[in-house]
Amino acid sequence: MPFTTVEGLAIPLPVANVDTDTIIRIEHLLDNGRAALREHGFAALRLRADGSEDPACALNHADLADAPILVAGRNFGCGSSREHAVWALEVRGIRVVIAASFGDIFVNNCYQNGVLPVTLAAQEVEALLLDAHERRALTVDLDRETITTRDGRRFAFSVSPWQRQRLLAGGDDIALTLRASAAIDAWQAEDRARRPWIWPIEF
Repeated sequence: MPFTTVEGLAIPLPVANVDTDTIIRIEHLLDNGRAALREHGFAALRLRADGSEDPACALNHADLADAPILVAGRNFGCGSSREHAVWALEVRGIRVVIAASFGDIFVNNCYQNGVLPVTLAAQEVEALLLDAHERRALTVDLDRETITTRDGRRFAFSVSPWQRQRLLAGGDDIALTLRASAAIDAWQAEDRARRPWIWPIEF
């Protein structure tokens, strides 16, 4: 799905070092499809020891059930490389995660799955956490690379041109590569003629 502008409430999750195992436990990686991940996402934070929902956790608040934005603590998505962590966000409807820092592999998995990771200075994240707590909607504009609050404050962020183009187009690496199929075919034909010894023999 192409990513242009996302507007809505944000879930405040001011917890540092939320790793991918906290986002989705390993025993749920083989559940039936991505949709099943929603039920188990963030269980370590949402549920108390007896399995009941913790009412203090914003992830359990009914008015934030479909919030498209998550404002998180630093080093969000650290830990293992499981792509399921991003899928658990995606099936919940989260399209943007804002934090002061992220796990490197988590960031790449976000871009591969149409989720925008936004890195801001710690004080800017703190300001947006206040908006999230107060249920003030945010607008994330990828084209302009800005986040705008309801009262008009604006926070700038940057995304690499390649990742920006990929999200705006709504495709993954394979889809974007296939758009250049004609150029790839032409290059292969030219290279096959110029260096036939490096190409497999066709029978």
